[in-house]
Amino acid sequence: MTVSVIVPTFNRRFLVVEAVASVLAQERVRMETIVVDDGSTDGTGEALNSLAGDVRYVFQPNAGVSAARNLGLKLSSGEWVAFLDSDDLWLPGKLAAQLDFFRKNPAFGICQTEELWVRGGRRVNPRKYHGKPRGYCFSRLLERCLVSPSAVMLRRELLEEAGGFDEALPACEDYDLWLRLGCRHPVGLVEEPLVVKRGGRGDQLSACVPALDRYRIRALEKLLDGGELSPSQRRGALEALASKCRIYGEGCLKRGRVEEGRRVLSLPRRPGESGVE
Repeated sequence: MTVSVIVPTFNRRFLVVEAVASVLAQERVRMETIVVDDGSTDGTGEALNSLAGDVRYVFQPNAGVSAARNLGLKLSSGEWVAFLDSDDLWLPGKLAAQLDFFRKNPAFGICQTEELWVRGGRRVNPRKYHGKPRGYCFSRLLERCLVSPSAVMLRRELLEEAGGFDEALPACEDYDLWLRLGCRHPVGLVEEPLVVKRGGRGDQLSACVPALDRYRIRALEKLLDGGELSPSQRRGALEALASKCRIYGEGCLKRGRVEEGRRVLSLPRRPGESGVE
């Protein structure tokens, strides 16, 4: 089995070299590695030349992380696909452990590993509500993104059927994708922490994109319009939509963005729906 590893990056010259080195250190796995440079201006391509190993480097004009991941998917050929954000690292047995999981659990087409979290160079513990789910976990995925792009591996065909990442979303694109996949497929979990998730950087989307809930709201609207949810899933999605609209809409009103606030607060009152306040 071949794993296609896709690393999107933008102006992280030194970090991406470390990230790709951690890919090349993977053990007992046949893989192809594709780095998609999303318009970097810091010499990322030249920096990657220092690495020994089979790495395909592709440059595209800046179009966002979703476009970079989708291009990597289009250029790749492996049966399995794994993503690594350019500020994260893998431990050497990460991919092999996930392939072993799939061999032992053939009903699964998606799994992720546990992670070690580092903020500002110091180890931190995730909160209890960040606990990674397993199995059919759509209801938990509604509240927050609990599948990490750097920790996940999945069958290519599932990604292609879902249409990949939504390039119209500047943030929360991972929340959107895992909802679309999680409403139909179980998610496996390798309990060993095999990813070093490095946070606390100002260039991360969670830090530089304001009001992230507006993009989660958009993802929920898309999901509800898609017609693929069971009745119970639909009820859960409507409740999540109402909650996020209330928080974001009331925040808009407090900040004087009255028209936007009223528009968002009206979104849960969808035609033909009932039972959601």
